Amino acid sequence: EVQLQASGGGLVQAGGSLRLSCAASGFTFDGYVVGWFRQAPGKARVGVACIRTSDGVTNYLDSVSGRFTISSDSAKNTVYLEMNGLKPEDTAVYVCAAVYNPLLPGLWASMYDKWGPGTLVTVSS
Repeated sequence: EVQLQASGGGLVQAGGSLRLSCAASGFTFDGYVVGWFRQAPGKARVGVACIRTSDGVTNYLDSVSGRFTISSDSAKNTVYLEMNGLKPEDTAVYVCAAVYNPLLPGLWASMYDKWGPGTLVTVSS
């Protein structure tokens, strides 16, 4: 069964750090673009970061650039989102998604066809 599983969320104080993991089962991330999205209560889902696993090309939402880092580990078939300098406005459910061999490593939710359940990140002020 093809699955994505996000983990690593939790409660952290402003300025703190968390590392989220997105593990794939039933397929490998080779040739995929893997993205992280977040959805805060009452707000739309927003693309945060993505990585093209074939060459490591990344793309970030402007508001997280310089604070968040996305990376992939092919041996573990896992993509990570390292989040530093967290702010209360980063509070959201974070979800990982994947799409095979797209034209561009984009942050549009509509381009992804594999989604997993989310992990909650709460940043207290």
